[in-house]
Amino acid sequence: MENVILTIHLILALLLIGVVLLQRSEGGGLMSGGGGVMSNRGAATALGKLTWIFAAAFIVTSITLTILASRAADSGSVADQIGATPSTSAPADAPATGTLPKGSDLLPPSATDAPATPPAAEN
Repeated sequence: MENVILTIHLILALLLIGVVLLQRSEGGGLMSGGGGVMSNRGAATALGKLTWIFAAAFIVTSITLTILASRAADSGSVADQIGATPSTSAPADAPATGTLPKGSDLLPPSATDAPATPPAAEN
């Protein structure tokens, strides 16, 4: 059902784009006015009516797809939908708990740990 509505939605989007591109750029796209059926103004009115019809149908399919998606979201998590079971162990490259460096490991080396001057280079 959702795929059918999505297909109709995409077709409506393409039709709406086509009808809007066929209209004159002088304004009045969604503004309907008077005029006879055989005049240029009548053609513009017909395109305006088609635009309204396609736009209304596009909004209806958008709302329908939103409702269908929200109902599917209430059925559980994505992991439940694909049948996966959540893992309780940490990934192999993640550090184990309790292996964080201690505060003294983060301090710079003291004067007794490192030489004050670099060693002399041999020629």
